[in-house]
Amino acid sequence: MSYLDRSKEVQEDVVKWRRALHQIPEVGLDLQQTSTYIMQQLDEMGIPYRKNVGVSGIVGLIEGGSPGKTIALRADMDGLPIVEETGLSFASENGNMHACGHDAHSAILLGVAKVLNGEKENLKGNIKLIFQPAEEGPGGAKPMLDDGAFENPKVDGVLGLHIGGLTGDSKDGEVLVSYGSMMACLDRFKMTIRGKGCHGAYPENGVDPISIASQVIANVQTIISREVSPTDPGVITFGMIKGGSQYNIISDTVELEGTCRAVDQDVREYLAKRLEEISRSVAEGMRGSIEFDYTFGYPPLVNNEDVTKYFVESAKKLIPEEDIKEMKKPVMGGEDMAYFINEVPGTYIFLSSHEPVDGALYPHHNSKFNINEDIMQRGVALIAQAATDWLQR
Repeated sequence: MSYLDRSKEVQEDVVKWRRALHQIPEVGLDLQQTSTYIMQQLDEMGIPYRKNVGVSGIVGLIEGGSPGKTIALRADMDGLPIVEETGLSFASENGNMHACGHDAHSAILLGVAKVLNGEKENLKGNIKLIFQPAEEGPGGAKPMLDDGAFENPKVDGVLGLHIGGLTGDSKDGEVLVSYGSMMACLDRFKMTIRGKGCHGAYPENGVDPISIASQVIANVQTIISREVSPTDPGVITFGMIKGGSQYNIISDTVELEGTCRAVDQDVREYLAKRLEEISRSVAEGMRGSIEFDYTFGYPPLVNNEDVTKYFVESAKKLIPEEDIKEMKKPVMGGEDMAYFINEVPGTYIFLSSHEPVDGALYPHHNSKFNINEDIMQRGVALIAQAATDWLQR
């Protein structure tokens, strides 16, 4: 029996798990209900696990019938602070929402666990099941690694997937792979520009931080347009600006926050360096001052070429080759799966799945985001096949 057949056998369970998790979304590192539900399913399968790994993560272990290497399979399980508006019969009502598909990721991994646990005597080596919190922030992968998620037994490789429509031009069931840079870093910066408040009719008596901020924003964009090669993707976005309290008052301060994205570590570090240098020189050149803080968040996600090739060969056993698409360029979203792939060779794939709500398709992080649940069984089969084949190698 092929893994496609086995995935069909557990599809009803996978849908049930996904819908149950969809109704109880939690955010960040505190996922008490979600973690409890997943542990209950592992208990029913008889799969041992460690709980509270990296605060609320879960690490299950399926030991094969013969010794070998260990591969980790990762699923994130947190939601977003979004009020759901899908109208689904199993919609969340707690003020949060699984608006990025993490409920499906966890359900798919439970499906893989059920399939592989049923034939563990035939496995060579071990399967580690990584149920991770806080992918949407503040980050759960690194705390899990720091807490020994990849130890006892030591992990040798890692696989993960993301469901939905992240590239915008794929059809249901297609698998998108990348042999290198796939996703950008996720960095954050904050700055406070200080001037000197005064009457708006007499600007010569003060130092206007709003004027300084406007010049900072304009000048910083030249880093992307004039200092970084056009073939090296990079983004600097100012997402928040706060300043002023009255139409006729020049304020003392302006606060700005934003994000930097890059798919190359050298470019990432250059953006951070030049962002501070330009912002500081502009502020001081206009008689103000600046407080600057830069947070290096998730690193760029760069797939291992060999592991990706292995995955593609495994996928060809299950689905038509034309359903396996190579991503020609990375996307600028961030993913803390990058920490796991930086630790051991691994690959991350996109599994396309779209489902209309009110006659329209909605993107990730939207209050009406939804997926086609029929595609989840393909995810189960692909990950189970790839993990088994990788251990055999």
